[in-house]
Amino acid sequence: MARILVQGSSPVIWAIPLASKALTKRSSWNTTSRLASLHSPRCASSPESVKRVFTRSLGAAGFAGHSSNLSWRASASNLSFKMQTEHISTVVAQASSSVEVGGSPSKAKDRELLVQHLLVKEDQLQLLLELQRKITQEGLDLSDIAEEHSICPSSVEGGMLGWLAEGQTDPAFEEAIFTAQLNKLIRVKTKHGWHLLQVLSERPAMKLEQIDAEEFHERMQDPSFFEEAQLVDVREPDEISTASIKGFEAYPLSRFGQWAPSIADDLDPEKDTYVLCHHGMRSMQAAQWLQTQGFRRLYNIHGGIHAYSKKVDPSIPTY
Repeated sequence: MARILVQGSSPVIWAIPLASKALTKRSSWNTTSRLASLHSPRCASSPESVKRVFTRSLGAAGFAGHSSNLSWRASASNLSFKMQTEHISTVVAQASSSVEVGGSPSKAKDRELLVQHLLVKEDQLQLLLELQRKITQEGLDLSDIAEEHSICPSSVEGGMLGWLAEGQTDPAFEEAIFTAQLNKLIRVKTKHGWHLLQVLSERPAMKLEQIDAEEFHERMQDPSFFEEAQLVDVREPDEISTASIKGFEAYPLSRFGQWAPSIADDLDPEKDTYVLCHHGMRSMQAAQWLQTQGFRRLYNIHGGIHAYSKKVDPSIPTY
């Protein structure tokens, strides 16, 4: 389900599916949405729901998507679709060489890691060690410790940083998490202080690629294409009536509030998903949003239906 927040005459629609429904519906956690992020220059934070919702009732699961803020603003005459993707980039900068790792180096490019942490000041190493002892020896939960002691804004989320991919954090911090063993507590010192972190889960990295009209047409010639892929057209009804490509389902942006809450039920987040619009701009924004909803293999048709008409099928009208 989704929550509709109205600000003045312009409704702001935030897609907030129930985490428990998403995880019980599928064996993976790809249908879970992202909420509005808490961003700070001090440390990485994410729009994840509080970890205990998952770890205590459903096990150490995970959340889908990349850290982002989404807003869809509608008026009587038009729809302004705004997306601001905010990468977790400056939050763990200038890490020192004081890193404790628990595994061996491995390739990061094709993986994303679900990371939780707490942060204390640089002169509070003894406090960090005591907190680590309480977790390892007394069985206390890192999320509770983070809420009480962490100076990172992510403390309100139990220290959850969400899914991190290659290039989203400082190289030294990145090296620590991508060489850590799952569920092993790791200490990392940065200019922000001491971090105690834990990698809870890993998954294949998401894919969002541009595909040109010619290559898309070639893929459609495969007899199994329409069984293995799903096609999304985000243009408006009058545009679709003017020009369309066989196999695409209509998900007009002006009707976002109607189809967004059930998008992960109507479509399969695990399938290859191709997104189309007029020139490729709206479809890219929509593809980025679908990625936050757990769609793992997304293709934006570069140039949109206009390029397809010009380069592949002149029988399709241009407008």
